[in-house]
Amino acid sequence: MLEDKLLVRRFKSGDVAALERIYEKYKNELLALAVSLTIDITAAEDAVHDVFVSLAQSAASPCRIKNLKKYLMTSVANRVRNQQRYKQRHQTVGIENSDFPIRDLSRPERWLVLNEELELLDHALAQIPYEQREVITLYMQGNMSLREIAKFQNESVNTVAGRYRYGIKKLRSLLNGDIEK
Repeated sequence: MLEDKLLVRRFKSGDVAALERIYEKYKNELLALAVSLTIDITAAEDAVHDVFVSLAQSAASPCRIKNLKKYLMTSVANRVRNQQRYKQRHQTVGIENSDFPIRDLSRPERWLVLNEELELLDHALAQIPYEQREVITLYMQGNMSLREIAKFQNESVNTVAGRYRYGIKKLRSLLNGDIEK
């Protein structure tokens, strides 16, 4: 947290190396969040790229960032939400028909089972409503509280808690053998 505050201060003062460090520190977490929300690696990469471009362009603005990680996670979730809105308006192929690429793992003999489980989870996440997927992902990967998610989504805490509860229930149902590949 202290390192983040220092990085933000250095970045706002024009230090390009600080932006590079922020990128290196958070790119993997942000990409994982975006992939979980979009179930599309290309769209996820675009969202993370757009967030960092916006961040770079905001260097001169007086925006005060209290928690860098939450700021970036929220920015990625917003970007993905905007992509989803655009996709809904211009969509010709459903998300069910998209191909999700298999992850490239460095030690396949050790990670084979994990990769298969992650593929099942990705497939199950793609089958639940976006609002539920967003709450689950922000809660579990973004380390955001339900109250923070409610504020972010401009919903009541009860609505967000319900989305989380119903989403988890649906995921459990899907992962207990009802998934069709």
